[in-house]
Amino acid sequence: MTEIKVAVLGASGWMGKVHTMAYQTFPHFFGCEGGTARVTALVEANKDAAKDLAFRAPGAKILQDWNAAIADPETDLIDICLPDSLHYEVAKAALLAGKHVYCEKPLADTAVEAQELANIAREKGVITRVGHAFPRNPVHDLAKEIITSGEIGEIQLFKACQHIDMYGDPLAPFMWRADGQLAPTGIVGDTGSHVFSFMEFLVGKVSSLIADNFIVTPKRPVVHGLAYGEQTVLTGTEEWRDVTNPDGTNILCRFENGARGIVDFSRVATGRKFVQTYEVYGTKGSLRYTYDEVNRLRFYTNDDRTGRRGFREIDVGPENETFRKFLPLPNFALGYNESKIIEIAEVIRSIVANRPMWPNFETGHHICQIVDACMDSSRLRQWVDIN
Repeated sequence: MTEIKVAVLGASGWMGKVHTMAYQTFPHFFGCEGGTARVTALVEANKDAAKDLAFRAPGAKILQDWNAAIADPETDLIDICLPDSLHYEVAKAALLAGKHVYCEKPLADTAVEAQELANIAREKGVITRVGHAFPRNPVHDLAKEIITSGEIGEIQLFKACQHIDMYGDPLAPFMWRADGQLAPTGIVGDTGSHVFSFMEFLVGKVSSLIADNFIVTPKRPVVHGLAYGEQTVLTGTEEWRDVTNPDGTNILCRFENGARGIVDFSRVATGRKFVQTYEVYGTKGSLRYTYDEVNRLRFYTNDDRTGRRGFREIDVGPENETFRKFLPLPNFALGYNESKIIEIAEVIRSIVANRPMWPNFETGHHICQIVDACMDSSRLRQWVDIN
């Protein structure tokens, strides 16, 4: 049984907490045959935020500097849960040190940076992974199986959206996600990359697109120390900062296989706490999915006889090996944390077996190409090709 020693960077944030938990819990569901993990270091620059980290991973070193984690010869895997602007710098340093790297999305601020990371990883012979966990929900394995088998024919159209209302209120406070320095691509890299991962997983590579990025509320009040999802009451004395990256995007795209796409996403959809959907239309049938029914797929086929054609609901259950690891019966939904557990189990198996698994840094590069194309297209007001 091989044990992978992990350093989680950005350990006190939302993703850092989720990852730390998942390393410790995945063997309960997936066993130890493919390897286990031990969190040996938790990195958090903010001393106040790091106060309770020792309780989350007993025995782990508590560090303030991510360089120290990379330099530690005991560390096998660097897990990056830091703000977007740090992903490239930290991932590059870890790769050059010969470490395996698991990085939350987006992989980098630009496709050029992402390509460099993929190249270094290939040269070093290390395992990489980008944190696109949503497609690891077993329901999407079923969607992929139906598409690959040709049951819905040639894909003609893909439609998808993902919306939240984090910034639906014009008075919602400013945070780093609205800062074009810390998160240069805004909602395009933050939420758009989730949708782009579905596009890559289900349909294939995007070849060209036209995008309209927009900012709804150009200035927001600053409330220091406010974490994602926390509530506050404004005093009226706050300073205001400019929102310097996109709040939302509308996209038309073309895929290499000839399919077309219509995609939209935002952080300003008032009342939409979290909506994620996709529709895949083929020459023989179609698929529909919504996160509100997280383990349910709707399937339509022209093979049904006339008068009986309609969408059927398929609840993914224990017939799927991954679902069965968690639950023995269907319609007991697997949520986001379970998707991260699945993802982290795959990361460890991938390292132990020395076998790349989707989505690695090559995939991350293509998704960054889509993000770049969105930024360029909106700025130029024209279609942009992706090579």
